[in-house]
Amino acid sequence: MTAPRAPRADSRAAGRFGQVVRGPALAGLARVIAAETRAPCEEARRRHDLWPTAAAAVGRALTAAALMALDLKSPGAVILRFRGDGPLRGVTAEGRLPEGADDPIAVRGYAGEPHVDLDLNERGKLDVGRAVGRGTLYVVRDMGRGEPYTGAAELVSGEIAEDLAHYFLRSEQRRTAVALGVLVAPDGSVAAAGGLVVELLPGAGEREAEEVEANLARLGSVTAALAGGADARELARSAAGRLDEGRLLARPVAFRCTCNRRRLSAALVQLGQAELEDMIAKDGRAELVCRFCAKRYLFSSEELAELLARARSGPRGVSR
Repeated sequence: MTAPRAPRADSRAAGRFGQVVRGPALAGLARVIAAETRAPCEEARRRHDLWPTAAAAVGRALTAAALMALDLKSPGAVILRFRGDGPLRGVTAEGRLPEGADDPIAVRGYAGEPHVDLDLNERGKLDVGRAVGRGTLYVVRDMGRGEPYTGAAELVSGEIAEDLAHYFLRSEQRRTAVALGVLVAPDGSVAAAGGLVVELLPGAGEREAEEVEANLARLGSVTAALAGGADARELARSAAGRLDEGRLLARPVAFRCTCNRRRLSAALVQLGQAELEDMIAKDGRAELVCRFCAKRYLFSSEELAELLARARSGPRGVSR
């Protein structure tokens, strides 16, 4: 098998960041969001030791989360939960739009079972659909104020992109075309990743829908375009048609997690006295692993004793 051609040297994928862009198209009758996400998807693969099919599924979900995060009207987070009955045991991805205008969109995510590598499907592609299975997609938008908004739709294929387009139509009445792609190299690393969403806005008719379909047909495989060196702007330009590049918004995207020792300490305190006492008596320590980024936090016996004292003195100090 011939190795994919590396992205051009000026692509952000060569470093720690990918890129997401958003802008109007078709004379204001459509909006396109496109992303190149190799770097954050490879970081997720490395952290979670994702096998090829799992890497493709998580990478597609991370890309979708990044695309949706850039579409938020204010800083906040989008969480995608693909709850299918396949061997992955679910895929979760989060995209967070930060307050700083120059700060990267932060993505993180995981699969319930990272070690999944199925036979190729009938099209010779990684069988993400069978790995995810059938079930429900839950979309949560958390803007940091009040109750988060949650929508849901059934999974129609498990292929991530088709499921997201179905969710947009069924749950939010938005007409979209969604394409996501992850290329896994022979050594198991992510060689290319990215995707796009083209949304037809109110006022768009059949002519605009046909133009988007024609553009996507000419673009062909998103994965092939990315492997050939296309960046986020080129994806947007190819997919949208009549792209208003003067109004294009661009943001870097990176794999970043919000976990920290303070939050996990609070989680241990919330377990209550009985659980903490049991940890101290049996193991003399505790090790917690963040599901989103796989970072490990070790708490010594002395630290657990301090947390136990907090549990005893605080409102949650009642033994359960």
